[in-house]
Amino acid sequence: MSQTNINEIQEIEEIAGGEFEREPVPQSKLKSWKSFIGMYAGEHAAGTEFVIGPLFLTTGVSAFDLIIGLMLGNLLAVLSWRFLTAEVAVKNRLTLYYQLEKICGKKLVTGYNLANGILFCFLAGSMITVSATAVGIPFNMEMPTLTDTMPNGMTWIVIVLAIGAVISLIASKGYDTVSKAANWMSPVIVLGFVACGVVALGQLEVHSFSDFWNIWGEGSEPFPGQIKYTFWHIVIWSWFANGAMHIGMSDLSVFRFAKEAKAGWATAAGMYVGHYMAWIAAALIYAVYIKTPEAQALLGNNLAPSVAPGPLAYNTIGIFGILVVVLAGWTTANPTIYRAGLAFQAIMPKLSTFWVTIIAGTVATVAGLFPAFAMKLLDFVAFYGFILAPFGAVIVFEHFFAKKFGVTKNYAEVAGIKFNKSVLLAWAISFGLFYFISVKFDIFLSFVTLPTWILCGILYLVFSKVFQKK
Repeated sequence: MSQTNINEIQEIEEIAGGEFEREPVPQSKLKSWKSFIGMYAGEHAAGTEFVIGPLFLTTGVSAFDLIIGLMLGNLLAVLSWRFLTAEVAVKNRLTLYYQLEKICGKKLVTGYNLANGILFCFLAGSMITVSATAVGIPFNMEMPTLTDTMPNGMTWIVIVLAIGAVISLIASKGYDTVSKAANWMSPVIVLGFVACGVVALGQLEVHSFSDFWNIWGEGSEPFPGQIKYTFWHIVIWSWFANGAMHIGMSDLSVFRFAKEAKAGWATAAGMYVGHYMAWIAAALIYAVYIKTPEAQALLGNNLAPSVAPGPLAYNTIGIFGILVVVLAGWTTANPTIYRAGLAFQAIMPKLSTFWVTIIAGTVATVAGLFPAFAMKLLDFVAFYGFILAPFGAVIVFEHFFAKKFGVTKNYAEVAGIKFNKSVLLAWAISFGLFYFISVKFDIFLSFVTLPTWILCGILYLVFSKVFQKK
């Protein structure tokens, strides 16, 4: 990544972190689509990838399901960013939060901010867990297993608390510090994923594409405690892994700086460097571990081998692996804690950025003590998108269909209200109905994310038509 690209990325992120929060971005601050490539490549080759890749292997996926399913699912994600998020962003040039405030009213947006902040904290906590698995190697720390939910020892607790404290303090220094560090480290992390994949291929004695394909072959039974993933599980999950960002419209805050909507294509750098190459590379290092006598003994006793990223990377590329895992977890947790702090600050505006970030970091550190957030990351990411994505449907459906349905856009602002009940009713009904269906009929949660999103958008237009007339 050139110095020019790094500077452009930093400029976008710094502005996104604090300027033009309640006004459209001026023309002088707009950037071309090339400026977004490095940002997305760096952001999506991160700590989560070290967990998600191995977790895919525990679900017994076949080669076709994984390789072709990820290719299609990530393409759908890119299309969502390009034709929904970027399209709306360049028309309005507003942050997600201000756009929602105009539609929903300040009181309802407060509830959204609270949910968003808490979920950000849990995600950051899982990344603290990731870093802890690497830091704990020199201390012979007992690693969390796939089924662990509680802290497994005092060493684990001390390491997690120490990492959480450092990350929180750095995040509290502001987005400038956070973004600069992440942008300089992202090439090292990407290199680490490539190195892990290449070395793992050698350890697995892969000499041809057929050898590579046979690592997964026709699939297998899922590990104890996991469900079986099919082709459509992979496609739909990878599509909505960042559902809150694209169909949930969170990345309006980023793409409002784009000159044209075609900047949305830049997300392909994140999807195919991070969510394709990095996930498969991380799966390969787990495939190496599964062949060890230790892992085979665990499977023989009907126990799932650990997916702790630290030891997996260390066994593949040594000390460099520990460094990459620490950096990957750190560069994901840091901006996530900062964003959680901003969400909390919208609720508690009298508190300084420093203190709300420390609060967010504390919540994230406590969450990091519990390995379940990282070990169940596939489920957590699906739930995260399922909760927040429908709010994006409100923005999308209003943007494209308000005029056709005779609905007033930005109704809360126009009517001078602080609580738009049309939004709450649309979200609550769609969320409640499809969550009930998912639980009652044991349907994979990601399968109902799109129906929930569509229903929420339709209900919002219907309720708006009714209540706005009154």
